[in-house]
Amino acid sequence: MEQPTSSPLRFAVAGMISLAVAMGIGRFVYTPILPGMMEELGLSASNAGLIASANYLGYLVGALVAAGGWAHGRERMVVFGSLAASTLLVALMGAVETMTPFLVIRFLAGVASAFVMVFMTSIVFSHLARSGRGGFEAVHFGGVGLGIAGSSILMAAIVTIHAGWTAAWFWSGALSLAGFVLVAFLANEGPVGGANSRREPALPRNASLAKIILSYGLFGFGYVITATFIVAIVRQSGESRVFEAMVWLATGLTAAPSLFVWQRVARRSNVYAAYAIACLVEAVGVAASVAVTGRIGPLAGGILLGATFMAPTALGIQAARQLAPLSTRRVFAIMTAAFGLGQIIGPIVAGILAEWSGSFFVPSMLAAGVLVLSAVAAWSAAPKSP
Repeated sequence: MEQPTSSPLRFAVAGMISLAVAMGIGRFVYTPILPGMMEELGLSASNAGLIASANYLGYLVGALVAAGGWAHGRERMVVFGSLAASTLLVALMGAVETMTPFLVIRFLAGVASAFVMVFMTSIVFSHLARSGRGGFEAVHFGGVGLGIAGSSILMAAIVTIHAGWTAAWFWSGALSLAGFVLVAFLANEGPVGGANSRREPALPRNASLAKIILSYGLFGFGYVITATFIVAIVRQSGESRVFEAMVWLATGLTAAPSLFVWQRVARRSNVYAAYAIACLVEAVGVAASVAVTGRIGPLAGGILLGATFMAPTALGIQAARQLAPLSTRRVFAIMTAAFGLGQIIGPIVAGILAEWSGSFFVPSMLAAGVLVLSAVAAWSAAPKSP
């Protein structure tokens, strides 16, 4: 029996807050806290990249594990458990100071964020589909930007009281706990109906599908370097701590509504063109963050990163599902693997290149070039009209 409180907006908001906790804070709060960790703990750029990659490896593992059917009927409890774990793991980062626990905690946080992304999305989308309110999907995914914006405001407050990186992690955990309580109140049901449990056919051998998978992996590499190190780039330029928070706030504020804009672009053209354009715009921002001097470059980098990085993430999955409509779980798994590999490799390569060159200019320009290649692959993946 349907519950009267299970409105589509209620679940879209629950999804938004869930992604704010698990993704915007659980995954990405590392970016604004990282410069303080590097200064106070003496972390090298390569170590910082390794810690970031541990989180992305956890996300990859979690997403692939979540693609199975083991959580059928227990999706809501898995989401709650994962949100609780994400909250605890964020706070734990402030209680340790050495590489091994950092790597373990960030890996587990990546697994938790993947579980929230997969299972909360299945819950939210099932309720939106039942009500015919698919437009609320952008509200759900806007949670990533909401979490980034909320954490940036928190970081600005921490800067004003001259607190250190440990306090930043503890207060981020407190903010996550508040979000978790709201989700527990709002998400009063699991997914509507059962997941389709039939065995899916193998992925079609299709050049367009191969190109979009390649493009997705390249995008994972290209976006993640700036997403991980942009605040460290600002710190390296000698700007104030308040400006660091402003750059990250700009990223979050532009990320939150970005999918509404890019979905309109996709409707006016197609998902492949919108995906390619988003990659090119992001490439400009990535290059500007290190090539344009003064405050304009990093601020433009933050704005353009926020305005674009969610678009290829969502549009890439949409394009792949169009190309493999009978194998949605399989295509999601292979796209996640490609994206995850790019994310894992990116911070490691960036850290090594930054240590070698003495700045983030070389890795950022490499990332911009890879984003251009991703755009070319996505553009060429569009099926040709007969």
